[in-house]
Amino acid sequence: MKRLLSLIIIMGILYGIYLLIIPGYNLYIDTLKNDPLDKKIEALKQEPHYTKYSDIPKMYFNALIATEDRRYYVHNGLDLIGSGRAVYVNLKGRKLKEGGSTISQQLAKNLYFPLDYTVKRKVAEILMALKIERDYSKEEVLEIYVNCIYYGSGYTGIYEASKGYFNKKPKDLDLNECTILVGVPNAPSKYSPKVNKDLCLQRQDKVLREMVKGGYITEKERSDISKKK
Repeated sequence: MKRLLSLIIIMGILYGIYLLIIPGYNLYIDTLKNDPLDKKIEALKQEPHYTKYSDIPKMYFNALIATEDRRYYVHNGLDLIGSGRAVYVNLKGRKLKEGGSTISQQLAKNLYFPLDYTVKRKVAEILMALKIERDYSKEEVLEIYVNCIYYGSGYTGIYEASKGYFNKKPKDLDLNECTILVGVPNAPSKYSPKVNKDLCLQRQDKVLREMVKGGYITEKERSDISKKK
């Protein structure tokens, strides 16, 4: 009797998962049919100030990966370990401290599902992230990502943000400026340097500390930037 009950429960859970996945899969398929990924990316690359990977400082990408997706180079678009860690940290702290989305998932959301917060959308987002990583290299994904995300204060893409906040082209950004920009998209209305400088610098310090943890910079480099504030 216990085994039968357990089997019924398991089957019920699996059926529930099935009911959640199918609408998300259908949304993913319909989205690609109406707006193919390759054409969408190609249109983005035709924008006047689209910035190539090679024209962005490596330290910017180091800061981005350290802060947003530390296992970026080892997952395929979905990071189950990172998601599990985020759930654990959030439950332990009893508040939302970490997100579980990879950079590829964030890109999928920005390209296709920016205003949809349903479970169906989340499934479609994951499937889209997996496709993005199948079709594009890791460097290409990073390049596309920084050219389409919103940096606050009316600036979309790294070129507009770099010129708008620092009057520089992306290739000329220093470590201080890179870490400020990396921190802003998490909550543009809060962390924009033009909106709240104190919150912006607090967020930057978070980025710098994550870079130290990841071995991208030394504690002295972090401290030197903090002293200049």
